[in-house]
Amino acid sequence: MTNALIVIDVQESFRARPLWETLDNPRLIANVRRLVEAARANGEMVVWVLHSEPGTGGEFDPANGHVRVVGELEPGKEEPLVTKTSHNAFTTTNLGQILMSAGVHSVTVCGLRTEQCVETTARVASDFGYEVTFVTDATGTFPIPHWDVPADQTVEELLADPRTLSAADVVSRTEYALAGRFAAVRSTDDYLGV
Repeated sequence: MTNALIVIDVQESFRARPLWETLDNPRLIANVRRLVEAARANGEMVVWVLHSEPGTGGEFDPANGHVRVVGELEPGKEEPLVTKTSHNAFTTTNLGQILMSAGVHSVTVCGLRTEQCVETTARVASDFGYEVTFVTDATGTFPIPHWDVPADQTVEELLADPRTLSAADVVSRTEYALAGRFAAVRSTDDYLGV
């Protein structure tokens, strides 16, 4: 086994947030499923990563029941599931040990959020020497508010603010930052050869 698919933060926590209605990629879960099925068919490792913020009382606090893979996807019994408390999937987990033990040399990353946990994991994986593939249309993100807006800004206010960075701009900037430096940027169809 030389490649592992890392599915990052495709979890119910995001659905519990009002911002979910602005998700840029309605094919996210379907494309992740396609990647998972292909990895399994090819005998590749699939690693599931969840984000957790214990004690915060929010959607990512495990006490509230949302820190679980979305209902449409199901980790296999032998597939590792790790829970992180940092943006990348390596720093606060044993992901590196899991990959090393399996002889993995390349990783394919997908999940939520395109520019946050998925991009950060791609960058760290590259720094650790993995060959990285970033499957953009198997990631999803949301518009990003300007840094000085109030924390209680509504979705409507976010979308109306001209300083808000659109999800399309976020994805484009992420692709530009990663391609040729940290990862090969591909679509699901291209990656699967269809």
